[in-house]
Amino acid sequence: MGAQAAGGAAAARRSRPALMASEPPHPALRADLPGKRGGEGDLPTGWGGEITPVELQEPLAELARDPKRFSHDLRFPPAEKIRIYDDTLRDGEQMPGVAITPRDKYELARMLSDIGVHIMDVGFPSVSEGERETLRLVLEGRKRGELRADLEVVCMMRSTKGDIDATMRVIDKLGHKREDVTYFIFTSASDLHVKYKLGKTLLHRDGIPESEWLELPVSYYREANLRMMCEAISYAREQGATSIEFGGEDGSRADVDYIAEIHREGLKAGGTRPSTPDTVGCYSPFAVREYIPAIKAAAPDAPLVVHFHNDLGLGAWNTVMALGSGAEVFTTSVNGIGERTGNAPMHQVLLQLRYLFGIDIPGFKYDKLRTLARSLERMSGIPVQPTEPGIGLDVFSHESGIHTAGLLIHPAIYQFIPPSDLGAEITYVYGKHSGALVIEHALRHAGIAPEPELVAKVLAEVKRIREERAERSDFSDFHRRYYDHLNRMGLTAEEVVDIARALTAN
Repeated sequence: MGAQAAGGAAAARRSRPALMASEPPHPALRADLPGKRGGEGDLPTGWGGEITPVELQEPLAELARDPKRFSHDLRFPPAEKIRIYDDTLRDGEQMPGVAITPRDKYELARMLSDIGVHIMDVGFPSVSEGERETLRLVLEGRKRGELRADLEVVCMMRSTKGDIDATMRVIDKLGHKREDVTYFIFTSASDLHVKYKLGKTLLHRDGIPESEWLELPVSYYREANLRMMCEAISYAREQGATSIEFGGEDGSRADVDYIAEIHREGLKAGGTRPSTPDTVGCYSPFAVREYIPAIKAAAPDAPLVVHFHNDLGLGAWNTVMALGSGAEVFTTSVNGIGERTGNAPMHQVLLQLRYLFGIDIPGFKYDKLRTLARSLERMSGIPVQPTEPGIGLDVFSHESGIHTAGLLIHPAIYQFIPPSDLGAEITYVYGKHSGALVIEHALRHAGIAPEPELVAKVLAEVKRIREERAERSDFSDFHRRYYDHLNRMGLTAEEVVDIARALTAN
């Protein structure tokens, strides 16, 4: 988190004229050149920036091997059957210290609807006024046509009648129909969670004294947990719910046969869509390839939701592997925000699907991913690192002389993703690693004859200035202020105690 955050925050004072106007400045020497589109010959659509490339004499596909040829053993659903399920408004906001206002959440919801997500989790409307206001804004916005009519809205709740009733009361009070939302009724799946997290709740439901908590076998807790979830699903159906998602937390550490039983019995009870989460981010892609087909086989006719966390940096890749192994619905969050290391980042999943497996989600606006990222940075106070795939400030920037020389021949030499696919352009940073060709290029654009002697002098001066700036740079104050900012986002234990004392005194 530290390196990511520090790098991202440094981006706040950068200037990048050739990228989108909403993006902040860069501390190095930058090109300020008018953009000029390429597009001649075999240049793929989408290569942009100040580059007029050479015309390739052979098809690019023959010159550079396509990575999609390695995906033959995966079995993805048809692209039109894949559903993007956004968790930013609920799971994303659970990132420590993050609190997004209902109005900002609605602005984000409009952007998510526009970019092309299919399902949106708006959180727990039963727990706070802010959550209820978010639900109101989203449902009314969908009714007015500001959000797509086909955007599915999900409300979460535990497997209790109390949570279900509270959610339905909110919906009734807002003047909407109970079938206007999907009810996500969740429980736990791993034996660790079922016995030690839910154990006392399950005992209380069955009238068993807590003194028996540790002595009863896991088999009792599994059965009681399954019964609790199915009763909740049936009750929600009786109360007017028509779309019910269900599943158990910590699925990646649960017995796969028990997950299968949860899914089969949940569907029998009236559920419509099972979900399996990697709550602590411990799945490997190899485990996904083994688990997901077995879980899908238990309920082959129902769409399967997969939910991955990013504790080992595998959230996006595990999501892609799950889609290639039988799942149809995947959860993500914008910029990957969420608990601990966050959720599977939306941009990473979608870019991997598109550029490694040739799967374009119909109607999804890839060129708005970077704008969406900047908006969430502003709302959450959490910047992404400048090297973040697809959306980072520096992913289409080059300084090295070797790289810039290659780009001036043809952008595909050092860029795999066409920048304008993501609403960006290639830019140059001028500094200690620059070479003569990019200096020549800058001079030509300015109408200055790039005489070799002048180019050499300019290059030497660029390197001198940049190294001089590095000598004067001291990032310790910035580093301290950044971490102070993070630590102030939530309340401290001392502040909580002060609140308690003040309330007691009154």
